[in-house]
Amino acid sequence: MKIIVPVKRVVDYNVKVRVKADSSGIDTAGVKMSMNPFDEIAIEEAVRLKEKGIASEIIAVSMGVAQCAETIRTALAMGADRGILIESDADLQPLAVAKMLKVLVEQENPQLVILGKQAIDDDMSATGQMLAALLGWSQGTFASKLNIEGDGLTVTREVDGGLETVSLRLPSIVTTDLRLNEPRYASLPNIMKARKKPIANMKPGDLGVDVTPRLTVIKVEEPPKRKAGQKVGSVAELVSKLRTEAKVI
Repeated sequence: MKIIVPVKRVVDYNVKVRVKADSSGIDTAGVKMSMNPFDEIAIEEAVRLKEKGIASEIIAVSMGVAQCAETIRTALAMGADRGILIESDADLQPLAVAKMLKVLVEQENPQLVILGKQAIDDDMSATGQMLAALLGWSQGTFASKLNIEGDGLTVTREVDGGLETVSLRLPSIVTTDLRLNEPRYASLPNIMKARKKPIANMKPGDLGVDVTPRLTVIKVEEPPKRKAGQKVGSVAELVSKLRTEAKVI
């Protein structure tokens, strides 16, 4: 079984993001970047499937600026076999990404695409669903458990009401939730080996996809600062403030 895992380069989750002075977006100059955490989970799940003998090849795919090759190298160090970089300076939005992935899927003919349920920079949570619709494949989103047997798989999904288990037939799209697994750290030997693994370089035009943004960001601003808390001298005073100020009782 061949598996494709898309991985996105995002601002590291430990970094406190700053809004640009002109409110046009997030300032990424000199900011530490890393692989989207949900995509790390997707890579880990693919590697575990390969270790079980279910998967034969894992292809890590990233789209964006040239530095996205570093994200692919991280995936290769975790256990992916080869990478594909679709290089573009454009603002790649979910539909454009899904369209490019569709072409890659048709070229590579995998049986499974595993990707993070969302990226932490835009929280769109749309690419996996769009890709499934474009391909006409079954999909198991927000997966916290994945089991593959023969030509089928079962996915336990995290939904608002609890857990839902769905049975799907391959080929399929799976998007990963936080509780699916704990991603491994890449060892130094594997980091060294990753340097020798191949990364193919493409452009959106090579795939025949127009990546012109369909959405326009009007303004980005930080959330309002929370007001300082108040100390009260007694339970009676607390109840009084809850009644008259918080309006919760």
